[in-house]
Amino acid sequence: MSEKALAYIKENRDDLLGRLNDFLSIPSVSTDSAHKQDIEEAAGFLVTYLTDIGFENVEKQKTPGHPLVYAEYNGAGSDAPTVLFYGHYDVQPADPLELWDSDPFKPEVRDGRVFARGSSDDKGQVFMHLAVFEAYMKTDGKLPLNVKVCIEGEEEIGSENLYDTLHEKKEQFDADFAVISDSGMVAENQPTILYGLKGFTGIEINVTGPDHDLHSGMYGGAIRNPIMALSHILASMKNEEEVITVDGFYDDVEPLTEEERKLIADVDGENYPEATGAPETVSEEGYTAKEHTMARPTFEVNGMYGGYQGEGTKTIIPSSATAKITCRLVPGQDPEKIQGLLEDHVRRVAPTGVTVDVKKEKLSAKAYKVEPEHDLIKKAANSYTKAFGKETVYVRMGGSIPVVEWIEGIYGMPIVLLGFGTPDDRLHSPNESFPLDSFDKGMETLVYYWNEVNGNK
Repeated sequence: MSEKALAYIKENRDDLLGRLNDFLSIPSVSTDSAHKQDIEEAAGFLVTYLTDIGFENVEKQKTPGHPLVYAEYNGAGSDAPTVLFYGHYDVQPADPLELWDSDPFKPEVRDGRVFARGSSDDKGQVFMHLAVFEAYMKTDGKLPLNVKVCIEGEEEIGSENLYDTLHEKKEQFDADFAVISDSGMVAENQPTILYGLKGFTGIEINVTGPDHDLHSGMYGGAIRNPIMALSHILASMKNEEEVITVDGFYDDVEPLTEEERKLIADVDGENYPEATGAPETVSEEGYTAKEHTMARPTFEVNGMYGGYQGEGTKTIIPSSATAKITCRLVPGQDPEKIQGLLEDHVRRVAPTGVTVDVKKEKLSAKAYKVEPEHDLIKKAANSYTKAFGKETVYVRMGGSIPVVEWIEGIYGMPIVLLGFGTPDDRLHSPNESFPLDSFDKGMETLVYYWNEVNGNK
């Protein structure tokens, strides 16, 4: 069965790449209302493609925001497993346009990569699945398993309406397992099983002193400086050994097992100083940089502002200061509990002479982890290895994908993260691209995978 599909992909590769380019040419930027019609066009592209492939019940479902594309295929029979495939068709804005080497919405192939906004995140990876479904339908007339498709248009703006849709239409979207291709590999042509994601949460700290900026000569020494007060608060929350000093922060953290530490150690990770331009790595005391990034919680100040920001000097005591903080969480940690611990710490250490307000961010997510030895994961690893010709490595990722936690929480189904992006794809940045090797070998991986899971619930 898989041989025919593989042959179809190779024989029709140029046509498939051309159709991907048509998809990438649609500027489906979800953050900008000026692209509302483009969002509709991208959803329409998917509806047409899925219908042409032979999917049933193809719908462009309305939401309070951008539409969600849903489709079903039930032709594999009741004994075959059903997979829920998730992806997104919306993309980030392309700005600043002057930093692109080619038009972000006129795909161009250079140096073995297709350059366009959304080529890696996530249109390219979504399209690979549809192309493989097409290959099976055009050769065998059926798919190896039953499929439910969920492709949304709001991932880049926090999937504002997806949770309610999944919850309200639970029976429609329910399946035996889910597959998501919105992630990547640790290096180009290095097949990678992502078996864990971090959760995340955040707070904003606002410190207010006087009701207006003050002359620092007239009032310095008498009035608390809000920026200094905020600096003291932040410095009390993490020490120089990268250990978070908020009481109770680590209480529910699942410890890293020796097996997991070995899996992480076996991964050829990126050279952090070379990739970032930073002079050296830092990590939590007792853990390597890779362990800290992949599997230990973090605390980061994402932004801090207040007072005069212009050229030269303005001798003031600013009236206020703000810091935005996010924490990446690991299995066992609850986002709401962590927010509470952070707020308690801030209020406990806040100096006198200022008013401190803590705002809890609404969008949070728990961490996700599946056992590396799970049968669906092992089949994915075998499929990767067959396609790429290299042994698959296993990693946990420092990033977060909220839909993963939502699917697990609502349905309790296992989730397989089949990503084909690379560290050089420049996601969300000018000159986003996707390797043609990932495009070709990724489709090959999917053919092998759907064939392997056929008949195995």
